[in-house]
Amino acid sequence: MSTLARAKVQAKAHPLAVDAVLATAVLACMVAGSFVEPRHRDTVSWALRTPDPLSLVLMVLGAAALVFRRRAPMTVLALTGTVSVVESVTGDPRTPVAMSAVIALYTVASTTDRPTTWRVGLLTTTVLTGAAMAAGPLPWYAQENLGIVAWAGIGATAGDAVRSRRAFIQAIRERAERAERTREEEARRRVAEERLRIARDLHDVVAHHIALVNVQAGVAAHIMDKRPDQAKEALAHVREASRSALNELRATVGLLRQSGDPEAPTEPAPGLDRLDELAGTFRNAGLRIEVARTDQGIALPAAVDLAAYRIIQEALTNVQKHAGPNAKAEVSVVRVGPNIEITVLDDGSGEDADPGSGGGHGLLGMRERVTALRGTLTTGPRYGGGFRIHAILPVKNRTPTGEDPA
Repeated sequence: MSTLARAKVQAKAHPLAVDAVLATAVLACMVAGSFVEPRHRDTVSWALRTPDPLSLVLMVLGAAALVFRRRAPMTVLALTGTVSVVESVTGDPRTPVAMSAVIALYTVASTTDRPTTWRVGLLTTTVLTGAAMAAGPLPWYAQENLGIVAWAGIGATAGDAVRSRRAFIQAIRERAERAERTREEEARRRVAEERLRIARDLHDVVAHHIALVNVQAGVAAHIMDKRPDQAKEALAHVREASRSALNELRATVGLLRQSGDPEAPTEPAPGLDRLDELAGTFRNAGLRIEVARTDQGIALPAAVDLAAYRIIQEALTNVQKHAGPNAKAEVSVVRVGPNIEITVLDDGSGEDADPGSGGGHGLLGMRERVTALRGTLTTGPRYGGGFRIHAILPVKNRTPTGEDPA
């Protein structure tokens, strides 16, 4: 830290000591000025004189008041203004007691707003100048009287300039701090959104494939002894489902790799073009599914395509887990105006569902995906039994930030 910087820190830490030093310097200037008397004849000359005791007392009072100028600026200005008026009326020749009032006026201007500075400055100038012109020993047009106006104006202007600069620097500092907080909050928000998206994808992948593995493993265990050929086929489906789960997990976790890690898989994210393949995996697990589509040939944004696929995947997984062994599912994908509508129905009762399979985050994940695309999701039981999931996704991306949620 430089010497100047250390001095500034010490001055801020001990303002009363700084004001005491300033008051001493002002007193020295006033006393030195009181021993000089200007003479106006053919030319301007100076002569030595001895100040009156009253003038010395007024100078001491005015300088002493400046020690407390930061604690009570208005009171100090009133006190220094009073002693200046007394000196203007009684002093002959006059001594520079008004210097203390100028310093006090500067302090008021640097610590208040501009309207207050104008009002106080005009009042101080009017009182000091008016008293000197009306009751002083000099003629009203004397240079000493007019000089009071100039010195008061300089004090008020300098104080206002210091206040403006201080406010400008404070505004820049607050703007920089606010921008820094905004950047940090934006970074935290993006991290939270990315964590939520990865968690949602992991849930969708794991819930779907593990449900299929669970069903096929149960079938294989049940028919292993009586029908080994069908058991072998069920185990093949288990192997295929686990392989697909590993591939999708590898692709999702690849997003978390560091720059020096091996490259992540380049397989594209799943979409509605793989809907038939998705339905086939559930049919192999024993679930009856009917698929109806009127959106063939429509190019969807990547975020909408992925969300539609994941919603259907999660809905069918819930049917497989909760609707019972004899449930039937119906999937429809329809283009309606600017939206794509996805409906998944089942007629299961849910009575034979695994009691420990509840409490997941499937519906919450669906709702988050739909909300991210500014769509709507409706879920609930059907009249007469079963469950219904209906999602409306805008084909055009209308997220608040204008960014692709994918």
